[in-house]
Amino acid sequence: MNNIYLDHAATTPVHPMAAEKMGAIIQGIYGNPSSIHAYGRQARQVLDEARVKIARTIHANDKEIVFTSGGTEADNLAIIGAAYANRDKGKHVITSAIEHHAVLHACQFLEREGFEVTYIQPDQNGLIHPEEVERSLRNDTILVSIMFVNNEVGTIQPIKEIGSLLKDHQAYFHTDAVQAYGTENIDVNDLQVDLMAISSHKINGPKGVGCLYIKDGTRIDPLFYGGEQELKRRPGTENLVSIAGFAEAATITSSMLEEKGRLYQQLKDEFIKTLKAEKVDFVINGSEEHSVPHVLNISFPGTDVESLLVNLDLAGIAASSGSACTAGSVEPSHVLTAMFGSGSDRTHNSIRFSFGYGNTLEQAAEAAGKTADIVCRLTR
Repeated sequence: MNNIYLDHAATTPVHPMAAEKMGAIIQGIYGNPSSIHAYGRQARQVLDEARVKIARTIHANDKEIVFTSGGTEADNLAIIGAAYANRDKGKHVITSAIEHHAVLHACQFLEREGFEVTYIQPDQNGLIHPEEVERSLRNDTILVSIMFVNNEVGTIQPIKEIGSLLKDHQAYFHTDAVQAYGTENIDVNDLQVDLMAISSHKINGPKGVGCLYIKDGTRIDPLFYGGEQELKRRPGTENLVSIAGFAEAATITSSMLEEKGRLYQQLKDEFIKTLKAEKVDFVINGSEEHSVPHVLNISFPGTDVESLLVNLDLAGIAASSGSACTAGSVEPSHVLTAMFGSGSDRTHNSIRFSFGYGNTLEQAAEAAGKTADIVCRLTR
């Protein structure tokens, strides 16, 4: 049986060149980047070069990149850090109901701290409309956080339009770009964002590392205390090996954006074409027009997500749902619930297939064929 990995939106395999870079660093460079001796300076050079490489991929200044342990920490630092630093201007925050839990749970924490949060609802395509953001804005709004690409359905949000309408407002604009980075061409200046979270393991880099873009002049409080690393924004000795691997993966992925986009779209099209040829009853969740090429979320009427995932795994296909497994039960996706309502069957019968490094057209067709067989068997 051929195992086929179609869960790249969850995590990706490390690119061989990134792994090679990490191996060289871990074996040869062990100084602390904060030390002033030769070993420390050697490590500092690796850190500085990595910062420059990643900044270049989003058209930022290297001094605007703060390394973190991943996207979750970057989101928390942006949201909680910006809210605390600017509460003298107001305590109102705007976000959407379909954010990653790293954002939603950070906002819920702020609510417990006395902040007020407005959660904008998406349309049935998973789109957040700029007009809704504008309607929600108040004089005391200090932060707006809207994700760049939804991690469950792949819908691309109108970040540039939202950034434009916030241009003359006091509120900082944060975007979780974890699913967008590596597939979308990102220019933080053109988007007019103040804060942006990125994760390494979504772009064939190592796990446990990411970064937060913080526009120069943005007021933000640190979450941790204990040192002056990362421009006093994130103390602690930097994870040099992983940062080097992250920078290598970022350089590779940014040089192949168009090539990757074409391939992933072909894989998605092949998957859909095969399902249609097998005459499977299915509906695509999310915007087909405004969607990243690597994410495909499909509802299969008459099935349930738990049975689908178990059978797909037995068939050697790694996919996922947007649901969280808790004590053996699968809870409805908060994203699909926001899009279709809590009573919709789509919240219980949808699977996310996501394509990436190493996938082929043959694999896409084979996986779709096996998926069709499973759906037919479960609905017979």
